[in-house]
Amino acid sequence: MNTSPQPFEILLVPTHVEKPDEPHRSGDPVRSAVVEPTGETGASGYPRYEGGGMLADIDPASGTVEALLVDGAELDYGLTAVAKPRN
Repeated sequence: MNTSPQPFEILLVPTHVEKPDEPHRSGDPVRSAVVEPTGETGASGYPRYEGGGMLADIDPASGTVEALLVDGAELDYGLTAVAKPRN
């Protein structure tokens, strides 16, 4: 994966009830947003991205969402954030 800050699409997907650590991939996300790099570094040490009501620290090397606020609040239990690169 490209390590320079690039836009990502963040998908909020329900987590399996029987397997809480495994995101549900067969259904539609309950929300999504395209986030752009802000040029800042978040408290996690990773680049900060913002857009569509989401503020995220994302590791550009792996695409892992390290920190996330949705409309200024932490992510609700039962949801998992998945980041996909946008070209």
